[in-house]
Amino acid sequence: MSFLLPKLSTKKQVDNTIKDIEDLVLVLRFGRDDDHGCLQMDDILAKAAPELKNMAAIYLVDVDAVPVYQTYFDITLIPATVFFFNAQHMKVDWGSPDNTKFIGTFKKKQHFIDVVETLFRGAMKGKVMVRSPLDPSDIPKYDLIYKDI
Repeated sequence: MSFLLPKLSTKKQVDNTIKDIEDLVLVLRFGRDDDHGCLQMDDILAKAAPELKNMAAIYLVDVDAVPVYQTYFDITLIPATVFFFNAQHMKVDWGSPDNTKFIGTFKKKQHFIDVVETLFRGAMKGKVMVRSPLDPSDIPKYDLIYKDI
C-alpha cells in the first residue's frame, strides 16, 4: 500500500514539506518500503488518508535516504511516525519516556485517526504536546537505551 501515499526521498523535500504544509497535521512515517512492519503501517495510513484529508497530510520517508532525520529524531526502530503542525514538531504523551515519535504500527485504522484528531484539536488550541487518546495496552512498548556520547 506504500504506493498509494506520496514519498519524500531527499532532505530538501522533507524540509520543504515541513515548512509548506499549513493548518494540517503533517504525518511523516520513517521506515523502509520492504519492511513488514512498515507495510502494515502503510496499509493503515493509506486507508485512513481519505477520512483525514481535511486534517492531515501523510508522507512516507525512507530512513536510508535521509539519514540526517534518522539521527535527529533518533530513529533506531522502524516504523517511526513523527507529527508536525505548521512547521512545529508535535509531541504525544504515549506514557513512555519518548514523546517525540510513535514507534511501531497502530493496531487499527481508528487508533491512527484518533491520534491525528487529538493532535489537530490540540494544535488548533496552540498546544505542542497532547495526551494519547489510545489505551496504554494498544501502544507498543519498547525499552529505550540511551547512549552517552
